[in-house]
This record gives sequence, structure tokens and C-alpha cells, in this order.
Amino acid sequence: MEKRVTFSNLWLAAAFIAPQIILIFVFFYWPTGEALYWAVTLEPPFGGANEWVGFQNFRNVFEDPKYWGSVRVSLAFAFFATALSLAIAAMLALFVDRRLPGHQLYKFTYFLPYALAAPAVGLAFRFIFSPEAGLVSAINRVFPDLWNPALDGNDAFILIVLAQAWMMVGYNFIFFLAALQSIPRTVTEAGAMDGAGVLRRMWDIQLPLITPTLFFLIVINITDSFVNSFGIVDITTAGGPARATDLMVYKIYADGFQGKDYSLAAAQSIVLMLLIIALTFVQFRYVERRVHYS
Repeated sequence: MEKRVTFSNLWLAAAFIAPQIILIFVFFYWPTGEALYWAVTLEPPFGGANEWVGFQNFRNVFEDPKYWGSVRVSLAFAFFATALSLAIAAMLALFVDRRLPGHQLYKFTYFLPYALAAPAVGLAFRFIFSPEAGLVSAINRVFPDLWNPALDGNDAFILIVLAQAWMMVGYNFIFFLAALQSIPRTVTEAGAMDGAGVLRRMWDIQLPLITPTLFFLIVINITDSFVNSFGIVDITTAGGPARATDLMVYKIYADGFQGKDYSLAAAQSIVLMLLIIALTFVQFRYVERRVHYS
């Protein structure tokens, strides 16, 4: 019989849930409300009375070609970083699931990147892929300027994609491994007895059975690439060169804290929030149809 905790005194129950409600209000609803208010007013950069402007800030956002450039860059970044991270994590999970020698050490090693903060990951990749002193400097000595994220927008974009994908590999790996280990061994053994190779069993048996986990990770990775990539971009490329890595989340920071246009930045944050909601809705509305839950 299921056991439930009951409170005879409603004030006691309210006291238990009050800290969580306060935290949610202070760190989620209150900032969201402030952003909505600033998005429809003109916020003076150094204090003073706000001026009501309605949807003018949103019109300024949508009429800015630089903003649409950041939207295109953000969508491309989310797609490539998510695809690369999921592919690498799935491959590593398959190796560990086969219980290769040292698989317990692999679990710890593969998950370690997710424990690092985004700025730390960006700083590491900035030095590792530095064209002057990093690992690729030897290639640049043979082929001058083959790799230079400071001057080439494509190189800079590849750099932040690699950093974001590497940061999320550990998180994705843990979920993929748990999903693979939940598949009964008899299922994969039956496929092996029928003559299916490792790749064939992975594609026809294991992948369809872990589609709920795959769908969950797609949603999480796309959302994370939009909201948690600021630290990587700020440390590695600062949105450059020539706005090649000017993601939406970084443009909010640049316009708000560097340009002191808080109202424009607030409008952009609302647009970003709505875009993430729309992408999540599309995923649940269309992508989830291909998910098998049984």
C-alpha cells in the first residue's frame, strides 16, 4: 500500500514548501516580470524614471539585421553542438555498455567534463586550440593560418561548437549508458544469435529502445546551447570575428551590459525565451511521434 505524508496543520505544510516557493519567485518569476516590464519601457542606463514605449523595443529588435544574424548563428550552433555531443556520447556509452576493460574508470572520466563550468571549458579550449601555442600551432607552422579563430569566422564557430559539445558529452553519456543498461541482455543476445553485428544491433535494436532518452537529451541539449553557452563564447571569441559567433544570449549581454541598452536587451531575452518555448513545443509535437515508450 502506498504511504503518504499528511499534515494535520496546514501552516506546517506551508512552512516546509515556503523556502522552495520563495526561491522560485525570487530567481525565476521576479526576474521574468522585471524583464517583461523593461521590454515595454525605456529604461535609463544610469537610473531615473521609466518611459512607456509599448512594443517599440521589440520592433527595434526585429528590424535589426544584426539580430537576425545572431538568430541564424544560434540555430546553427544548437544543431551542430547537439548532434556532435549526442553522437560522441552514444558511441562512448556503447563502448562502456560492452564492459570493455577499465569501463568503471571510463564512467568517471567521461562524466568529468560536465562538472566544469562553461567559462572554464571556454578557457581550456581557448588555450588548447590557440593558433600560436596550442596543439594546432604545429599544423599552422606547416600550413600558415590554416587555423585561426581570431581571424576566421568559420574556425571560431567550430571552436565554440567543439567546446559546447565536449561540455555536454558527460551528461549525455550518463543517460545513454543508463538507457542501454536497462535493455534486457536477452534482447541483444538474441540479435547476436541471429547473426546481427554490433552496428546492426545498435541501429535496429538498441537505438529504437532508447528513443525516449534520446528525445529527452535532444530537448535538454538544444535548450542548454541557447542559454548556457554564454561563458564559452565570452571567454573564447567574444562574439567575433565579424559576429560569426554572436549568439543570441551573448548579444543580450553585449547590448545590455556593454551598450547600456537594458530595455533592448530585455526585449531580446523575452524573444529568446519564446523561441526556446517554440522549439520545445515543435519537438514535443512532431519529434516525439517517433519515440517508442514501450
